[in-house]
Amino acid sequence: MVKKFGLKFGGLQQKILNLVLVFLIALIAIFAGIWFYQATTLNAVVGDVNSEQQDAIEKVSHNTMHQIIDNSMTKTNALQAYIADDMFSDVKTDVATLQSLAAGLFEHMDSIEPYPFSLPDPAKEGEFSAQVLFEDGVDYTESKYLGVAAHMSDTMIAMCKQSEYLDNCFIGLADGTHLCVDNQPSNKYDENGVLSPFSVRERPWYIGAVNAGKLWFSAVETDTYTGKIGVECSAPVYKDGKLVAVVGVDLFLNSMSDYVNSASSQGGYISVINNEGKVIFAPEDNGIFTVELSDNARDMRADENKALADFINKALTEQTGLVSVNVNGKEYYMTSSPINTVGWAVISFIEKDITEQPAQIMMSEYDRINDDATQKFSESMKKLNQAMLVIIAVLLVLGITAALFVAGRIVKPIEYMTKRIDELSGTDIAFEMNDFYRTGDEIEVLAQAFATLSKRTIHYIEQITRITAEKERIGAELELATRIQADMLPNIFPAFPEREEFDIYATMTPAKEVGGDFYDFFLIDDNHLGLVMADVSGKGVPAALFMMMSKILVNNFAMMGESPAKVLEQTNTQICKNNDEEMFVTVWFGVLDIETGKVTAANAGHEYPMIKKANGEFEILKDKHGFVVGGMEGMRYKEYEFTLEKGGTLFLYTDGVAEANNAKNEFFGKDRMLAALNAEPQADPKTLLENMKKSVDEFVGNAPQFDDLTMLGVKLL
Repeated sequence: MVKKFGLKFGGLQQKILNLVLVFLIALIAIFAGIWFYQATTLNAVVGDVNSEQQDAIEKVSHNTMHQIIDNSMTKTNALQAYIADDMFSDVKTDVATLQSLAAGLFEHMDSIEPYPFSLPDPAKEGEFSAQVLFEDGVDYTESKYLGVAAHMSDTMIAMCKQSEYLDNCFIGLADGTHLCVDNQPSNKYDENGVLSPFSVRERPWYIGAVNAGKLWFSAVETDTYTGKIGVECSAPVYKDGKLVAVVGVDLFLNSMSDYVNSASSQGGYISVINNEGKVIFAPEDNGIFTVELSDNARDMRADENKALADFINKALTEQTGLVSVNVNGKEYYMTSSPINTVGWAVISFIEKDITEQPAQIMMSEYDRINDDATQKFSESMKKLNQAMLVIIAVLLVLGITAALFVAGRIVKPIEYMTKRIDELSGTDIAFEMNDFYRTGDEIEVLAQAFATLSKRTIHYIEQITRITAEKERIGAELELATRIQADMLPNIFPAFPEREEFDIYATMTPAKEVGGDFYDFFLIDDNHLGLVMADVSGKGVPAALFMMMSKILVNNFAMMGESPAKVLEQTNTQICKNNDEEMFVTVWFGVLDIETGKVTAANAGHEYPMIKKANGEFEILKDKHGFVVGGMEGMRYKEYEFTLEKGGTLFLYTDGVAEANNAKNEFFGKDRMLAALNAEPQADPKTLLENMKKSVDEFVGNAPQFDDLTMLGVKLL
């Protein structure tokens, strides 16, 4: 052992120094390797996480926007078509009334005294009055028809005053005279105060009705006197097989045109297509549809863009969902609803890029934030690497000068710490700081990190325990809610064992713990059986609560002896009073006369029922739909009747049956429903419903149940 420079070479001090130096160098090397590996891994993880987050955000944002556009456009479009169709239907009824009245008058014209008539009187401006017009060269005072037609004056005046759609109505006579009712007599005169001739038999409404031989709607025309755009509905009147007159009304559509143009300010567009596939209303510069004169207008059903042509053909016959169509290199979302009375269609569309702009803006902002964070992370890592190099150098110097001291300070706390960590198990997982670890260096930091981690672990376990208990409580409450909802529906079969005239069976399978569908059946009296099938918008607990309220209201009003239409109207009134959540329910409600089999029913936007005659097969009964209950205040519902024969069966259901999806996203559909029913059409209701459920389950396979499945069958024995 040699002592030089105060150090003992070959002695214990050297060995400790050598050991510590070797250990320190090895530790630094290992630490550097681990640091490099962790830094590389962290960079990769950060990159992967950023990419995954970006993909997830983009996917969720696109899906969310698509759902919003689908729900908003489809509902708005259907409502506009419904309102327009209701308007045209009212006009059609008015013209039919005028046609019937005129036919009756001319049938007995030989026994009717002429009724007074007069030319337009400017003094009556703003007041509805009957006015005589005539063609150039026709002496209206010699007309044998005008005095007969004038008997309709008061009726036409009353019709214009009472209708919210009509601005005028008229009857054009075969001798070139014309009787019209409006409130603008002054515009029948020119600037010199001379009554302008009116070419009655050359007007499109006259020619169109005569050629059609029946009630007829014109194309969109410009009114001769007001300059307003509109359509004319007219119908011919015959006496002994000879044309004597054409009655009609003008329906001005300026409000529809204004609405179509104003819609484009919101980013989307609305167009109206007539039954010939021609565009009659469309905003300017919409990119697809162009309004042209009737003679020059293109038939969009034969457009060279096949996808667009197919969509137009489908739009004129049925309501479409949200469809993506490529036009001139741009993708558009489109949806449509038919106006059945005139055979037109309302089409809503919007550029797909516009719907994706919020997502693109969000992704751009995310990229910017991500780039800034990545840059800051890289700069921090660079500085940290430099700091680590400095620390390593300092450690080497300090290790050489204080190896023995550092050896003791390092080894003993680490050994103690390792021993304590090894002892952690079971409920003893609390690692706590004590003075032995307070070395003022990385040992203390490491010990503090272990202590912090231990506290967080204990806290995390406590949270998991609380969350687990809460989930169990919620699960128990949902299970109870499921049982309560099941108990609310008639579920004991046979339901009326003492009644041998009929057999009834029903099921409801919710998509979640609780559902929004419901059925009901109850004896109103000894000879009348009430039948209810309904579907609440939405799913889960909110739909279940809304379902219970709706069921009670329908039942209460029905038991008061109200008609089906009145039951739906009163239920709609009650629901609309406090419907801040804007939920609604489709309802089919009917009353079966058990003795005669006559069914009186009303339909509030629900699925068509299916019926089977005694010795026949099931068929769809396409009844008239009213608006959904809870959708709009003041709705009125129409009733209809049909007869359920002895041995016949009535099958009611919700859209969860027809719209059940398989793994290919295909609908089960009404054709498969009819096939399932007609596989054993004479079966009792329970067997029919079991056959239907089996067919749906086989079709759906492993795909998740998307909607509640609710069915009801009743058979007259």
